[in-house]
Amino acid sequence: MRGQFPDGAAMVFGGSGGIGQAVALALAEAGTNVAVTFRRNEEAASAAVKAIEATGVLGSKHAVDVTDIAQIERAFQEAVSAHGRIHTVVWAAGPLVTQVHLADTSLEEWRRALDVEVSGFFATSKVAIPHFRENGGGSFVTLGSAGHTRWPQKDGLSVAPKAAIESLVRGIAVEEGAHNIRANSVLVGVIEAGMFKELLHQGVFDAAWIAETRKMLPLVRWGRPEEIADAVVFFASHRASYVTGQSISVSGGFGI
Repeated sequence: MRGQFPDGAAMVFGGSGGIGQAVALALAEAGTNVAVTFRRNEEAASAAVKAIEATGVLGSKHAVDVTDIAQIERAFQEAVSAHGRIHTVVWAAGPLVTQVHLADTSLEEWRRALDVEVSGFFATSKVAIPHFRENGGGSFVTLGSAGHTRWPQKDGLSVAPKAAIESLVRGIAVEEGAHNIRANSVLVGVIEAGMFKELLHQGVFDAAWIAETRKMLPLVRWGRPEEIADAVVFFASHRASYVTGQSISVSGGFGI
């Protein structure tokens, strides 16, 4: 796997989270330096960097609130200073959202989800694209939702913002392809990490929900964060150098 990436590092926004950490480690194991961001959980970010560097590559951590473009600019420049170049931005950032029907969703919750995910990604792309152009190209890989293919009830605060990001991914692919900038997404199913794991721990999902959801999965099991990470590594690597504007659903067949 060595030599599968351009020089520099992948920058994983949300790299301190459960799935984000798995993505960061998989990228490191595949041979690229990795910068991870965190908002409050510096301990998790430090653990991620330690695991990254244990593979023999360079890791770094950067605090950022993605609702503030000034913080995004600062964190991005810190990562560039640490690694020389960022070749891939992985968007794995997102808040823990409540499970509620759209009609019962407050406007405050709605605006918060859009601000963090959609506006956060848009602001990050505005910071990263000039850097990519100046360095001969780059790529974006976003973590979307398998709910785009079959709407999961009460998950609108997660699915709808990610659908907007899906549209931005296609727009970036079209508008920036001439600069050798690619954009792709991994649609995430029910994964034993991140938001699902936390909500399961909180008792949000009862036995009936689990039984019904398993019926919609041809593979009849929850996914592992490493399975998301494998798809991200592919999109970020030279093996996907002619792939842009595409998505792959890593969801056990949910929605078919």
